Amino acid sequence: MTGVASEPSGSQPEVRATAGALRGSREAGVAVFRGIPFADPPVGPLRFAAPSPVRRWDGVRAAVSYGPPPPQGGHFGMDTLSQDAVGDDWLTVNVWSPEPGPGAGLPVMVWIQGGAYTIGTSGLPEYDGGRLARNGVVVVTFNYRVGLEGFGQIEGAPANRGLLDQVAALEWVRDNIRAFGGDPDRVTVFGQSAGAGSVAALLAMERAAGLFGRAVAQSVPGTFFSPELAADIATACAAELGLRPTVADLSTVAPTRLSAAGDAVGAKMTQWAERWGQVAHRSIPFSPVVDCETLAATPWQALADGAGRDIELLVGHTRDEQRLLTALDGMLGQVTQEQAATALHVFGPGRDGARRYADGFPAAGPEQLYELVHSDWLFRMPSLHLAQAQTAAGGRAHVYELTWPAPGMDGALGACHGLDVPLVFGNLDRGQPAALIGEGPCPEAEALSTRMRTAWTAFATHGDPGWPAYDTEHRRVQLFDTEPTVTAYPEETSRLIWQDHTFPALPLFGQ
Repeated sequence: MTGVASEPSGSQPEVRATAGALRGSREAGVAVFRGIPFADPPVGPLRFAAPSPVRRWDGVRAAVSYGPPPPQGGHFGMDTLSQDAVGDDWLTVNVWSPEPGPGAGLPVMVWIQGGAYTIGTSGLPEYDGGRLARNGVVVVTFNYRVGLEGFGQIEGAPANRGLLDQVAALEWVRDNIRAFGGDPDRVTVFGQSAGAGSVAALLAMERAAGLFGRAVAQSVPGTFFSPELAADIATACAAELGLRPTVADLSTVAPTRLSAAGDAVGAKMTQWAERWGQVAHRSIPFSPVVDCETLAATPWQALADGAGRDIELLVGHTRDEQRLLTALDGMLGQVTQEQAATALHVFGPGRDGARRYADGFPAAGPEQLYELVHSDWLFRMPSLHLAQAQTAAGGRAHVYELTWPAPGMDGALGACHGLDVPLVFGNLDRGQPAALIGEGPCPEAEALSTRMRTAWTAFATHGDPGWPAYDTEHRRVQLFDTEPTVTAYPEETSRLIWQDHTFPALPLFGQ
């Protein structure tokens, strides 16, 4: 049973959750509670285990600081962030509420951050939920295990521990959010990139059934692994340490060393391209595993079979998903004809995928073709196909595309991957993604952010983001740009190229 909120103490609001009392803070009119444990630390005997219920505490626990991040990969300096953190209470939630108290009954939005299933922590400034909460919703963010800790296929451990952490966080929301002003029967999960892949996985997971009624998936990655592929990658990671991928061998390895082993394999994945296929070409060592226990099918198959029919879905992508990733690889303006041909061969769907791209985009140069096929394979078509699977099974989906070009970095990145994060949260001047917006957010950015926040919170409130649902006849989508437009899905050539692809679990080759 959910506890009852107590009276606020001055500027420090207090609530009583199921595990004990909490004291937060007030920031710009919003009550904020940070670093609330939703499971026991997954260390010692609990390492590589499914999350265990958090133990109760006595007295009033201060909830004013984010919990320590889980062990991180080295991208964007995230490994240093986790190494400098104090404590191993990795599994914590944070809550922003405009009206804490059991009678408020506000819609709840639960964020799942991205990071290629390798990095990510809820304490980053770009995920501050205050501005979004002022739209009249309770916002929840949380940590989940990533990398080998969360997604490595380790013998003796359950698969998809990161996804199990997410289920545990949603169970915490179900059992506690009323005390913070939220309605546990109006929960929306929303996430971007690997967070959107997690949202898609949760739609397919029996364990997550009933924990949310709406879902927002921003740039869904199409990478879901077969158990054989995941086990082979985990074997290579463990071999970096001279060990086997078993609980017995890895449970005493320092988390920083384990993360470093994952980074080492990710940096040289192309040497296993014949065994690991497409993910080796993109250096993607971790993804959810279709293990037939925690995750019985890919999200596309599960939704086509009706798994998410009763969940209202909002899904979309940016127009230029790959552009930022090309820049991070140092290839912007440098893509050769040979590199484009290789990308089309590796990532184009079917045996004639490369030819179909060449025929479909006859005026495109090497860099455009390179970015189109990468964008389509990894994010654009998986997102569209999720909506199509949902509607084909009789469910409801609203689709969008972000087409507004990022003004930061001299406008070189277009409507790139990750641009939607600062726009949805309204944090245009903090965190690394704010660099995409540029110094001193322009009025266009502020206006677009307001429109996206309004659409997301309206969807969480009553299921309608403000434009028609997607259907196979009209294919209407919302374009987010300087002037918002509802039109037929604009990436029609790509849609036709990919229309017969099913996004199956990725296999291990040459077994």
